[in-house]
Amino acid sequence: MDTLPLPPRPDLAQYKKRAKDLLAAARSKEAGAVSAWAAAWLETLARLLGMTVTPFVQGSFDRAVKGIERRVRDKMADSAAAGSRFALADAQHLIAQAHGFDNWAAFASHLERPFAADSKGREFEAAVDAIVTGDLAPLQSLIHSHPDLVRARSARTHKATLLHYVAANGVEDYRQLTPTNAVAVARVLLEAGAEVDALASTYGGGSDQTTMNLLVSSTHPAEAGLQAALVETLLDFGAAINGLDDDGSPMMPALAFGYRDAGGALARRGARIDNVVAAAGVGRADLVRDFVVDGRTLRPDVRLAAPRWWRLPNDPKKHIELALVWACRFGRTDVAEILLEKGVDPAARDADDMTALHWAATNGRVDLMRRLVEGRAPLEVKNAWGGTVLDSTVYFALNQPVAGADYPRMIEALIAAGADIRAVTPFPTGNETIDALLARHDRRR
Repeated sequence: MDTLPLPPRPDLAQYKKRAKDLLAAARSKEAGAVSAWAAAWLETLARLLGMTVTPFVQGSFDRAVKGIERRVRDKMADSAAAGSRFALADAQHLIAQAHGFDNWAAFASHLERPFAADSKGREFEAAVDAIVTGDLAPLQSLIHSHPDLVRARSARTHKATLLHYVAANGVEDYRQLTPTNAVAVARVLLEAGAEVDALASTYGGGSDQTTMNLLVSSTHPAEAGLQAALVETLLDFGAAINGLDDDGSPMMPALAFGYRDAGGALARRGARIDNVVAAAGVGRADLVRDFVVDGRTLRPDVRLAAPRWWRLPNDPKKHIELALVWACRFGRTDVAEILLEKGVDPAARDADDMTALHWAATNGRVDLMRRLVEGRAPLEVKNAWGGTVLDSTVYFALNQPVAGADYPRMIEALIAAGADIRAVTPFPTGNETIDALLARHDRRR
């Protein structure tokens, strides 16, 4: 959620003035007036926060500003079509949205109430800051003094509880952080009575907006190496292992977002695996062999994966093909072999047009890559980003290497199989080993 942080002591009067300045900029005939207003706002905000504007922070701020500029244009167009003008209320509304609030009234209330004697708003915000930085002592002190905080909710649009912040997903992006002691943080909240499956209004709300579902689809705990441990912790406190709707989540989101360890943790703890896609993703070769009749047909009693957000057609063949792709994506070579033996199309691809061969090469599985090529898996088909198998493999080698993958060996094998070197862009890549390898095989150079 691209959201601007508030300054340490937000002043409603100053925000009213800022809204008037935005109104003037929006009505100005000077090109770039709104952009200049936004840049000045961010400069002031960063200074008040004492922030070092890293590329990540700058990217977040830039997206927020572009969102404001876009909304100003859209609102002005709507107003003109309705025969009215962009008004002060419109400027106020956009500023509130930029900070993650539904409207100006909610924003104004939030600014005023944290400092009122009967409000817990300030304590909630302080607790959130302690959670995302892993500062246990202040968090424990706040909860001890205000036990109801663990069930309180943010005043922002997402209405998250404190526990939701542990997932580092769907909340304001500058707070999407996973400290090294995130498991201890989660336990402090849960032992104090936090509701493990409370729902937030993140991503439009719904029965899948639990901390668990947000966690297993979140990059930050995964990159910190704590995602699986946090999954285990939530399960220890009674999180619904198959989702509140018993629809196969959180397993399916974990695998769909590529988090093998999270999926494995769920499988170890007994998550139901009753569809071929999940079975392939977690490496249950026994279930895959039992579920799949041939490349087009599942056993009649085997269900199709169908969580609420699922876009795969209600066609067993498509699910079986995706099972092959996921087997290659998660390095489940034995599962891939079973599916290929049963006649699954080796050209199968996922929603990003990554084929089974793309993923086998990405993971450095040379034997599996050769098996797919022998089955006539296409080498030059492009994924959603325009990358052939070779081009995609070079990209992953340089930007998102898979642990243990021998990329020079894989690149040699792909070239030997007939991959077109001209597909690799840009060239040179900047990696001496890969550039030398490609140049050695490219007869044009």
